[in-house]
Amino acid sequence: MASTSDFKNGLVLKIDNKLQQIVEFQHVKPGKGPAFVRTKLKDVVSGKTIDKTFNAGVKVETANVDRRDMTFLYDDGTAKVVMDDKTFEQLELAPDLFGSAADFLLENMQVQVSFHEGTPLFAELPVSVDLAISHTEPGLQGDRSSGGTKPATLETGAEIQVPLFLNIGDVVKVDTRDGSYLSRVTK
Repeated sequence: MASTSDFKNGLVLKIDNKLQQIVEFQHVKPGKGPAFVRTKLKDVVSGKTIDKTFNAGVKVETANVDRRDMTFLYDDGTAKVVMDDKTFEQLELAPDLFGSAADFLLENMQVQVSFHEGTPLFAELPVSVDLAISHTEPGLQGDRSSGGTKPATLETGAEIQVPLFLNIGDVVKVDTRDGSYLSRVTK
């Protein structure tokens, strides 16, 4: 059991026999009335997001979630194969456990897989990854109709928007949460 004062992003709660992960939370102390906690919860299984408000001090049941560091090995076409860094056990995970971040997976990349009672719930990549640009059109100087960006295909096959000055072979830092360009990586 956890109190609302123990809430933090990533904490998994058991609400109505469903596992809900806290995405965002905010303690609110209005001028009139009791304090409360406003949360945004994501259903671990379905991925649906809901807003829920808790009175301050309420006890909520937490789920026992085991997070393990693993290495992504390869994609066999139907599953993503990962290896536990401690036991060297290999597991096949459904691609949807990675969400949209699966587009940025490279072989030998470190990922964190969360388990509940032996069942994999979700997998997380690092917040940002460095990937090389495998294809992009040359940027035309003075072309600002697209806001100074152009599409680029990364070495994983994912397509993102990058600034006009980037070329094939350049390495870029990409945010795995939303697929946005962060910066160019200099060697």
